[in-house]
Amino acid sequence: MSTKATKTTKPRKGKASTTANVSAGALAKYPRHSILKALRIPRALLDQNAGKPATDREAADFIKVAFAGPFKVELSSALKYGFLERPEAGTVQLTDLGRRVLRPQLPSDALDGMRQAVMNAPQFSDVYLHYRGENLPEPQFFQNAIVDKFRIPPEKVPEFTSLFLETLAQAQLIEDHAGKQRLLDVAQDSGGAEKIDTLKKLGKEVKVTSGDTCFMIMPFASPIGGYYALVYDPAIRKAGLTPMRADNEIFATGKIIDQIWSGINAARVLVAELTTRNANVFYELGLAHALRKPVVLVSSNEADVPFDLHHIRVIYYDVNDPFWGEKLIAKIAENILSALKNPEEAIFNPRLEVQG
Repeated sequence: MSTKATKTTKPRKGKASTTANVSAGALAKYPRHSILKALRIPRALLDQNAGKPATDREAADFIKVAFAGPFKVELSSALKYGFLERPEAGTVQLTDLGRRVLRPQLPSDALDGMRQAVMNAPQFSDVYLHYRGENLPEPQFFQNAIVDKFRIPPEKVPEFTSLFLETLAQAQLIEDHAGKQRLLDVAQDSGGAEKIDTLKKLGKEVKVTSGDTCFMIMPFASPIGGYYALVYDPAIRKAGLTPMRADNEIFATGKIIDQIWSGINAARVLVAELTTRNANVFYELGLAHALRKPVVLVSSNEADVPFDLHHIRVIYYDVNDPFWGEKLIAKIAENILSALKNPEEAIFNPRLEVQG
């Protein structure tokens, strides 16, 4: 028997190994139950054991089920949401979060607790933070995203999608907007963003140099024009890029449109404020799309976003929210880096619109 015949080789890296990794991850990391269903065991511990630690077998007895696979999956879900914790192996106890949801002391405790549970949940939190403040993509595009971006095994997509939407509805984190489903941005309200720092993670995955610029397309008139210093400039800098805006950054001797063209052409990414449907904004946006530049779209009003841009991610904000500026800064910074990492999300593709 030859030496060559018995030689082992390392698997090659590439598309095939990526597919294998997805299949290898078939054991779900996300909770396999919605929030309300995952509260059954924590509620039993509170009602029947005064919230004190109990063995896993005792917990199964409390809810009158067999100590078998389905119970263990349900127990795992409660642990993933943070309603239960393990003081030692084989033992579970109620957490402060579980008590907050089941025995609220203030009117807002239960809802705030459920929203925190979403932030705790593996993979649910990643998808929520990615799309918060935006409409969810059309079903097929959303399913593609959760496989490609969030590494959900294809065979688990139906279950993940159903549980994710059910859980967000129970935590009042999703609402209908003109037939579309929009995720509310409450990440900083609940403190979850401190545990899952999306911006920091993206910053490690995207290379940004000191010379990279982000061109800002927006109206100059008040009040929108005032958002540049308040929101857009700090958001772009938070993403590590240098902000540029036509009115005060690149005005010089010569034709203004030439300077705008140069600024857009030189920018690595752009941000466009679509509120009020300003004609100059859409003209500059058209130039950016013609150059195949990734553009982060922002609007306070869904009606101001033209139909043929609906397949591109749009950040929506509400100035009546007392934290709108802080949330928008964080979200824009994240979407800038996300657009650099996944430019297909932010580049105009007319073929998608025709197909839609």
